[in-house]
Amino acid sequence: MRKTIGILAHVDAGKTTLSEQVLFHARAIRNPGRVDHQDTFLDTHPLERQRGITIFSGQACFDLDGDTIYWLDTPGHVDFSTEMERALSVMDYAVLVISCAEGVQSHTETVWRLLKHYNVPVMIFLNKTDRAGTDQDAVISQMRRRLSSDVIDLRSLQQNGDMDEALQEAVAERNEQLLDRLFSQGYDRTIWLQALRDQIRQRLCFPVMSGAALSALGVSAFTHLLSTLTATDYDLHADEPVRARCFRVRYEAGTRLCFLKLLSGTLRVKDELPGGYKINELRIYHGGKYHSADSVRAGDIVAIPGLEGVSPGDCLGLDERNSFRTIPMMAADLVWDQQAVPAFRMTEALKILEDEEPSLAVSAGNGRIAVHIMGKIQLDVLRQQLLDRFGYEVSFGPPRVLYKETIASSSIGIGHYEPLRHYAEVQLRLVPLPEGSGMDFRSLCHVDVLTMNWQRLIRSHVFEKTHKGVLTGAPLTDVCVELLVGRAHLKHTEGGDFRQSTYRAIRNALMYADCILLEPMCGFRIRAPKDFYGPLTAALTRIQADIDLPEYDDEDVVLSGEARYALFSTWQDDFMALTRGRGSLQLWMSRYAPCRNQTAVVEASGYNPLEDDTPDSVFCSHGAGYTVPWNEVRSHAHTVYEGP
Repeated sequence: MRKTIGILAHVDAGKTTLSEQVLFHARAIRNPGRVDHQDTFLDTHPLERQRGITIFSGQACFDLDGDTIYWLDTPGHVDFSTEMERALSVMDYAVLVISCAEGVQSHTETVWRLLKHYNVPVMIFLNKTDRAGTDQDAVISQMRRRLSSDVIDLRSLQQNGDMDEALQEAVAERNEQLLDRLFSQGYDRTIWLQALRDQIRQRLCFPVMSGAALSALGVSAFTHLLSTLTATDYDLHADEPVRARCFRVRYEAGTRLCFLKLLSGTLRVKDELPGGYKINELRIYHGGKYHSADSVRAGDIVAIPGLEGVSPGDCLGLDERNSFRTIPMMAADLVWDQQAVPAFRMTEALKILEDEEPSLAVSAGNGRIAVHIMGKIQLDVLRQQLLDRFGYEVSFGPPRVLYKETIASSSIGIGHYEPLRHYAEVQLRLVPLPEGSGMDFRSLCHVDVLTMNWQRLIRSHVFEKTHKGVLTGAPLTDVCVELLVGRAHLKHTEGGDFRQSTYRAIRNALMYADCILLEPMCGFRIRAPKDFYGPLTAALTRIQADIDLPEYDDEDVVLSGEARYALFSTWQDDFMALTRGRGSLQLWMSRYAPCRNQTAVVEASGYNPLEDDTPDSVFCSHGAGYTVPWNEVRSHAHTVYEGP
């Protein structure tokens, strides 16, 4: 069987060390590396070895007990959780590493929610059990409270090769027929193992094994149980049409590589992927090296050079696209010597990095280049990447909150584009949509007025770029663009003319609209000793957080709720001091809501909508084009909308 198994953890739980030991015991490497020795097999990038953390997903491929295993080592630091989430989208199983010394930590719970979202079966490795004062049973109890009541103790099977009575009953409890058999005929190891395998795959239970990765305690048995307790059915889909999911893009020696998980079918060199992408080479990666393959089949992970236009999250042969849940809520501006490196060169370099990390969402305009980020460590890594790969020295301005914009009521806009020998006019209506809807389009224009090919072109121009609001230049969202009427010329209209008129019409409508600035709201979950309940609620109240009723768990209090990220992000630095290092904090993007201090934010941004995407139109008179200001376009328009 072909199996993709990923390993995830809170930072410093021992994830990379366990990966090294698994690869060693599977005979995939000769010697296990160590993070402190900077010689790990999967952390191949100099930045990873320098910092001692995983930044980029690493891959190994090896045979284990007759199976082909693709092993994905993912970042544990929250700043690189977007990289981790993309790897999640192609995992068949996940190994969640939890330190027995620290127990369930804040990022552990975040990872657990993502595993649930992607419906990935999970096995848990309780690491660092050789540390003085650790209590395995207590941590397993904590897992059942904070992660799932279906966490089951698999240590007897790991240590003795068979199930003790408690494990037999735990497996039987989740299968009525098995429970009847236990009372009538007794335990049968083969039947119980098959039942356990099925339950793990269906996420009915989450088995815990334990050990110490650094000293290899418990790793050998754990490694072989990975094969015994996992199963996939890719072999049944090898003869079906090719379907694949891209989860990673990397550049190697100037070559663009797309990493695909093949979900069905068989792919050979010189074949074509859905979408007409020609395959000239198939690479199977193992650490920093690879070997070329003549063919791959369902279940394989393959790197393919080229495939321009394919990005992480794209599904080839599938009518879907992954919608990743981890979303940056901050941006930062680049600061650099623009005489030494022109802005277009810097943008080119950043676009390559954005190709690898789409969440960067590089934006350039008005002499400014900005990137979206998860945290400050990501900025340090980005700075080093630009220096090492392109020789560009940069710094960054202070991180700022990412806003969006929408409208409160409908607004009509006109875009006219008529320089000499060009012609297109579009009238659009922007209509507000419910929160979280994004952008939509519909046409109210009859084909007798504007033929369908032009209407389709207008629709494509609506979605081909992120339109900016007129308050701060933030992305426009939760708006339906309605095509009311349009006009083309039999001889002079070209496709680019409707692009210009569509952009101008949207911008023109926004200039008349009642615009709303949206700010990110973050959900939070705080766990701290009960003694800190008063100071925490007082601090959260000061930053205008909405707090749910408290929950109590042994000696801890759990506070959940929602807050404005603009205020909460600055308070995070005070949190550890307030709880004296004894608290844990989870934070995630929850939604966008109307900004409570819109006027102040808009004024502080200094944004001039007339200097960015123009709301003006271009008309023609006496053989020459001339610009008409946005607030005079209606009196010059060539079309009239007579609908409601």
